[in-house]
Amino acid sequence: MSSNRTPIRPEGNRPSFAALAAVVLTIALASAGAQGRGPAETDLCKLYTCDQGGIIRGLTSGKRMALVFTGGSFADGGGHIRAVLKKKSIRAGFFFTGDFYRTQAFEGLVRGLISDGHYLGPHSDRHLLYCDWNDRSRTLVTHDEFRNDLLANYRAMERFGIARDRAPYFIPPYEWYNAEIAAWTRDMGIVLFDFTPGTSSNADYTTPSMKEYLPSAVIYDRILAYEKKDPRGLNGFILLIHIGTDPERTDKLYLKLGDLLDELGRRGYSFIRIDDLLKSR
Repeated sequence: MSSNRTPIRPEGNRPSFAALAAVVLTIALASAGAQGRGPAETDLCKLYTCDQGGIIRGLTSGKRMALVFTGGSFADGGGHIRAVLKKKSIRAGFFFTGDFYRTQAFEGLVRGLISDGHYLGPHSDRHLLYCDWNDRSRTLVTHDEFRNDLLANYRAMERFGIARDRAPYFIPPYEWYNAEIAAWTRDMGIVLFDFTPGTSSNADYTTPSMKEYLPSAVIYDRILAYEKKDPRGLNGFILLIHIGTDPERTDKLYLKLGDLLDELGRRGYSFIRIDDLLKSR
């Protein structure tokens, strides 16, 4: 959820991790360049945890997880996030809308993230809402609208030298999709994934005027509490934070990023790029 147009989607509305684990994502990806590549043709949901045909958790042999950031209208945390990750030698994934990539004020940030070795990918060109919040099976866009929007996102990335075959991983706008959207993505040779639910980290966009508002201290505590609650800990976890939020939210979760990474490091976790996490076995 990375736009000031974001509706509220409670995390609890999601099905369980393994609800659609038997869904097959057969994807043939073109060979990738220096940025990274997705797995070759394989049944991805037999390897990873899926929901509605999209990957929501990786599979690793140890305490490894991926950190991803999305951006649409705001980038106020970009400089801070970049500095923290550089200091800790962590590479993350950044997924931006076409509008974000086209915003001149964000150009330096995007180029800096690329030079730092982070993974950059698409997040829908115009941050479309793909499916109904209450009836997830009801798709709100046509196939052509979906395809043209995603291709426009890739065109916006090309000006930064990011070719489509170097960015096969895609996180949907609002982090909300259904099985039909996952199938359309698969038909394009692109891998749809989403954050791993359970920590409420995605609620860092909420503002005090919203009844669903969560202070950053609460989110921080929930992340660490979930690590103890889940038998797997955070192994293979995809943790999502927004690169910027509405100015009305002055309590920014990204300002706690350094402390969070330190604590997870003390608990034995390391961070790898999302493309590396989804190639892990």
